[in-house]
Amino acid sequence: MKNLMKIISAIFLILVLSSCQDNLNTPVKPKIDASLEKIQYESIRSLSDITAVAFEWRKVDDVRVVGYNLYRANALENKGKLKLIKFIENKYTTHYLDTELEANTTYIYAFSTVKSNGFESTISRSLKIITMKRPESVALIQVISNLPKQIKIVWRPHTNEQIAYYKIQRSSNEDPEWDTLSRIEGRLQAEYIDKNLDNNVVYKYRLLSYTFKDIQSRPSKIVLGQTKALPKGVVNLKASKDLAKTIKLQWSPSSQKDIAYYVVYENSSSTGSFSKVVRLNKNTFSYNYLEVEPGKSIFFKVTAIDNDKLESSINKNPVMGITLNKPEKPIMTLAQITENKAILNWNKGDNRVKSFIVYKTIQNGYFDKKSIRFTNITKLRFEDKDIVKGIEYKYSIQAVDEFGILSDKTEESLLKLRK
Repeated sequence: MKNLMKIISAIFLILVLSSCQDNLNTPVKPKIDASLEKIQYESIRSLSDITAVAFEWRKVDDVRVVGYNLYRANALENKGKLKLIKFIENKYTTHYLDTELEANTTYIYAFSTVKSNGFESTISRSLKIITMKRPESVALIQVISNLPKQIKIVWRPHTNEQIAYYKIQRSSNEDPEWDTLSRIEGRLQAEYIDKNLDNNVVYKYRLLSYTFKDIQSRPSKIVLGQTKALPKGVVNLKASKDLAKTIKLQWSPSSQKDIAYYVVYENSSSTGSFSKVVRLNKNTFSYNYLEVEPGKSIFFKVTAIDNDKLESSINKNPVMGITLNKPEKPIMTLAQITENKAILNWNKGDNRVKSFIVYKTIQNGYFDKKSIRFTNITKLRFEDKDIVKGIEYKYSIQAVDEFGILSDKTEESLLKLRK
């Protein structure tokens, strides 16, 4: 029985709430009592702001009045039809502030007095009120371009003392939506530096001014700024291919006026990551890469760095330098023992050769081995009288060019003086 009563009570409550909800959503026609005293139209005073209107009126004396109804219409919407927006529930109230309005908009207002049973007087004569315009933006805004990865925006502080802060917004051709970059506190603040930008890109900026009540001004005019481009690189980069143990780099300087220095990069391949070799002052247009083994190829790039530490593009094709190859090894033509001496004859093998080295290995038993070297030999013949019967000797020859570069050794020739 108790559960049944609970169910019936719940159903009744749902029906009551549904009925109340329907009544809230259904327009109710005002119930008029023409005998009620109205607010005197001549006593109504108003003061408009940008998004608000303040009212003042003379209290009515009719003892039946318990409060007031305020009606409002937007003159351009719904044919200016008045709508009840507020019941002011105390008859002694003589001031009201209507807020959250649109700037520079015409509104129509009217009042009525209200009895405790909900009846109200006929409405007063209507008042036409125009809210104030939004504040104008700053009078002057400019950008300073050609800065490294940044753009500076400056403006003349707003003359309206109600302005509390600014918002700076940015867009670009790649991203046309306006993004708010920063809130800048204080009416007298007058600059903002936009950082970490891409090189040589045009950006658009505008400034919004806000009052202490967070009312936004019209946007400022749009100004364009451009970041500094990367410096122009070197031209005519060349690398030698015929120097001994050295690769010489030469280039023509960058045509940019504010170059601070140059950087040389190297890599063993034309692709992949290049390593920094050296930094050179802006008046140096060559570099010797030293201590390179003969016949080795190395790839180089040279970049220009400007006074703002921007670096020219490193994504250019490298140049290849090669050191002078080692000379061809001599050609052995004779290796024999005659008249108790070893005799070696050979041909140059390479016209660059200036001298030769003869290597002698003495093999006296399996574990007894000795090596001797004879240098600065300029002839194509070598005789060795320091030999002993029954001992094995091995000879090989190596060529030396004018730069001290050594050829490969010839194959060893085995000689033995019989006992």
